[in-house]
Amino acid sequence: MLAVIATAEAAATGAAGMADHADRVRKTALGRAAASPLAASWRRSLVTHGLDPNRPSAPRQRASEAEWKRAHDSLGRIAAIAAPVMDRLILAMGQAGCCVLLTDATGLVVARRSGGADDRTFEAWNLWTGADWSEQSQGTNGIGTCLVERRPVVIHRDQHFRSSNGAMSCVGAPIFDHEGELAGVLDTSSCRTDLAEAFLPLLRDAVGGAARRIEAENFHAAHASRRIIVRPGEGAGGPVLLAVDRDDLLVGATRRARRLYGLTAESFLNPRPVGDLLGEADAAPDLDAAERAELRRALARAGGCAARAARNLGIARASLYRRMARLGLR
Repeated sequence: MLAVIATAEAAATGAAGMADHADRVRKTALGRAAASPLAASWRRSLVTHGLDPNRPSAPRQRASEAEWKRAHDSLGRIAAIAAPVMDRLILAMGQAGCCVLLTDATGLVVARRSGGADDRTFEAWNLWTGADWSEQSQGTNGIGTCLVERRPVVIHRDQHFRSSNGAMSCVGAPIFDHEGELAGVLDTSSCRTDLAEAFLPLLRDAVGGAARRIEAENFHAAHASRRIIVRPGEGAGGPVLLAVDRDDLLVGATRRARRLYGLTAESFLNPRPVGDLLGEADAAPDLDAAERAELRRALARAGGCAARAARNLGIARASLYRRMARLGLR
């Protein structure tokens, strides 16, 4: 009888706690002071997505094998590059009650790592392959909110929208592909109830650094035949990398580089000399290479118009055509 009473009291206490959390979420989300990123996410969850903070999501509702495979394959090279990075992360964090998740751009978990000891808890919490952790599905959380805000986020315990997710701590970092598009999220989630809040910045730095390594390796792989220029400014926003062809025309840039230099997709349709962008020019290896690079830069600056390029170079158009033919330029 005493055991039954104790269980009932614990359930009542838990229900009261969930009700208090739900009231706080609603009051904050609908209040005038909903200006913080967390309050804005709670508001999206409540108003835009119509979620109830007291109602848990279906714990076993996951993508089918075919849906998971499509999501995994959509990441392509990034999933392969992320695998050893996730292995290293879990070696460092697995004994601290953490799992590591990789999602696609919709928030669907395509890969996971854990130490194994806490898998029963992680599965019960749906921190599992095939689970949907978008904000539309789960409300405020380390993966879905990271996807919406496109920046590293930390969601600690009762900062989660759903009361049922209030025992976990999640740290998510976005991963952008070689064209600067959002590809997915790298996340670590902890089930440790004794996880100190002071430890979260360390998790954030570790996950953010791992995400940047994935981005950099993917960019190098996408431009394997190009020269890669590394510029200052690496940090939470990702690596600043530029790819140039053999004539030093700009043919690729990471998201951080695009934002830093004001580059758009149109910037790569008619490549421009990287020296114009950086205010510098590298020496070419020989005279023919130097002349070829000079002509290509002149054509790029002239928008492909040979007459204008010749005029800018101070030579006749016929001379330009002869030089182009000798160097194999079209």
